[in-house]
Amino acid sequence: MTQTTSTRRPATTAARVCTILAFVFAVAAVLLSPLVFGLAALVLGLVGGYLGDRPLGWYAAAAGVAGGVLGVILNAVLLNS
Repeated sequence: MTQTTSTRRPATTAARVCTILAFVFAVAAVLLSPLVFGLAALVLGLVGGYLGDRPLGWYAAAAGVAGGVLGVILNAVLLNS
């Protein structure tokens, strides 16, 4: 009896790519430009959620908003000190 195991990775969908990019942009929103990257993360997270990566896409959209808000607060604190 021989068993065959598949070593193929599952196909990466466009929804998953949008979700991953949204998380990356959420981190970039904290560190670089909160408004640009936060908005991009929000849009990509929503697109990922609507395309089929439902729970993770919504979390990525929320992370984009949180990253944008945190980035604005961090910039305000650093520039006013």
